[in-house]
Amino acid sequence: MQSLLLDKSKHDRNRFNCGIDALNNYLKVMASQQSKKDNTRTFVLEDKTNSQHIVGFYTLSMTPVDMQSLPAALQKKHHSATSGGLIARLAVDERYKGQKLGEWLLIDALKKLLQASDAVGFPVIIVDAKDGAKGFYQKYGFRSFEDAEHKLFITIADVRASFG
Repeated sequence: MQSLLLDKSKHDRNRFNCGIDALNNYLKVMASQQSKKDNTRTFVLEDKTNSQHIVGFYTLSMTPVDMQSLPAALQKKHHSATSGGLIARLAVDERYKGQKLGEWLLIDALKKLLQASDAVGFPVIIVDAKDGAKGFYQKYGFRSFEDAEHKLFITIADVRASFG
């Protein structure tokens, strides 16, 4: 499997349905526009039998980080850092649920952000876990910010260590 940049001339965004309107609408309406403006990058996983069908997607960007809301040890270590990688969105079409594709997309997103951190340093990857997704991210080592229960982070060092 391989993720590809969203191509609105190829990928059928209107067919995608993860069951969450905000995510469906982002993919249909905003993802290509935001990419064109260099604000985000959206990657898709295509159906093996029909490359127009989107199995799942994730969107990456950078985000400002309030280091004061991280645990004290990380604040001290990264006191001069101002930004982190952001997994802004991640969703799997309902037709493909139960196949561990969310996990595959998350790992792929983490690998891309790890590569980015090798070129442009940043200490953490952040996700805003909405709609009951917090437990999913915590399974993979994400921890809550001290001041925002649904805003989670994982350090680049932890991601690097997990990939060996």
